[in-house]
Amino acid sequence: MKITLITVGKVKERYLRDAIAEYSKRLGRYCKLDIVEVADEKTPEHASEGLERQIKAKEGERIARHIRDDAFVIALAIEGKQLTSEELAAKINDLGLRGTSHIQLIIGGSLGLDPAILKRADYLLSFSRMTFPHQLMRVILLEQIYRAHKINAGEPYHK
Repeated sequence: MKITLITVGKVKERYLRDAIAEYSKRLGRYCKLDIVEVADEKTPEHASEGLERQIKAKEGERIARHIRDDAFVIALAIEGKQLTSEELAAKINDLGLRGTSHIQLIIGGSLGLDPAILKRADYLLSFSRMTFPHQLMRVILLEQIYRAHKINAGEPYHK
């Protein structure tokens, strides 16, 4: 199975880049992983709602260029469904059994995702009602994908 993360912005912190590299390496034995970074827009402090909509729309256009018609698209969104690790593993396994060979997961920028991207998504996934830095979310998502593959393979993984 191919898994693509489409993310907004670059990860600047070395410790996060190291964690992303580690989970990417671990995932190599279970799937083909690609990480696509699209440019983020600078958001001024106290930006108006209109400006925030414009920023999300620009980032959304950049994301949309990478969405494949043949992929199952999962967008990370606070209003999405919260799953346990076992439920996420079952979701990934079920998609594979139904013939899905490519899953794309989308992490938005600091303002979240454009409504057009949320509408295009096949599934909305939430890790929490809390907000996390989008760079840290990459690590958390990769760890959960790795955990899901370990669960699906019947291999032990710390709890």
